[in-house]
Amino acid sequence: MTEKLKLAVYWGAACGGCDVAILDTDEKILDIAAAADIVFWPLATDFKYDDVSKMEPGSIDVCLYHGAVRTSEQEEIAKLLRERSKIMVAFGACAAWGGIPGLANLVTRKEIFDSSYQDTFTTVNENNVRPVTRYEAPQGELYLPEIYNRVWSLDQVVDVDYYVPGCPPTKDTIWAAVEAIITGNLPPKGSVIGSLKSKCDTCTRERTEKMISEFKRPFEIIPDTEKCLLEQGIICCGPVTRDGCGHRCTNVNMPCRGCYGPSEKVTDQGAKLLSAIASILDAKDEKSAQELAATWEDPAGTIYRFSLAKSLIFDYKKGGE
Repeated sequence: MTEKLKLAVYWGAACGGCDVAILDTDEKILDIAAAADIVFWPLATDFKYDDVSKMEPGSIDVCLYHGAVRTSEQEEIAKLLRERSKIMVAFGACAAWGGIPGLANLVTRKEIFDSSYQDTFTTVNENNVRPVTRYEAPQGELYLPEIYNRVWSLDQVVDVDYYVPGCPPTKDTIWAAVEAIITGNLPPKGSVIGSLKSKCDTCTRERTEKMISEFKRPFEIIPDTEKCLLEQGIICCGPVTRDGCGHRCTNVNMPCRGCYGPSEKVTDQGAKLLSAIASILDAKDEKSAQELAATWEDPAGTIYRFSLAKSLIFDYKKGGE
């Protein structure tokens, strides 16, 4: 009998959706259980950090790490699991590119704390209390992880072997990754386990190379179900996003959000999408271009919704921490 793989699953700065996605693989979860023993999975099992610390380096065959890295605890566990694992997989958009938590890089840590603990009208915090890493309580000293000034993708902290895209990955994507690991039929190190095509390559909507004269948000119009959403003025990330999700968004008349990350040979997902959109703007001069651009709500949050932490051109800070 072939020895079962030893599998670890961990979450960093994440919502837990990737954990649920693993459980949502339907009957394939039985195949996963037959092929691998879980040696660490905080959401589903009762293993402790100390259990991992006592393991020998390389004793874990595969670690699926999902979530970005924002705290000292997340960094510490990422490095520990990297040392204990033969294969480290950035599982899901947050681990691979920073994901939605990465949008916090648009502001400073101080601004986040001010908004969370002081500025909202429902917050009562007369003593201006903020999170601290050490607190002297009557029961003794209490410690909390440090919250860093920015969000990191997993490969900005540790060496990553493979990437599994999605927010969350679909069951087909998950099984493709698991099957590749079980059979040993893995692509070269550093590969994204998924399609080589972009979303637009497999989209069935009609495209006429129409220029955009106005940006519209999905709730402002009833989009034509047969025509390209981008040509209808709705920002769709399909041109620069990796295929493989099954068109979950566009099938229900919503634009692609970009959660499967940059398509093959695209380095900066947001910059590439910005370039693509600029090429189809129906603007006659600089003034009309500025007026048209002003109708686009939250461009940074749209083009970098899942990949801001990996952006080459946009690591924005207003100064300070």
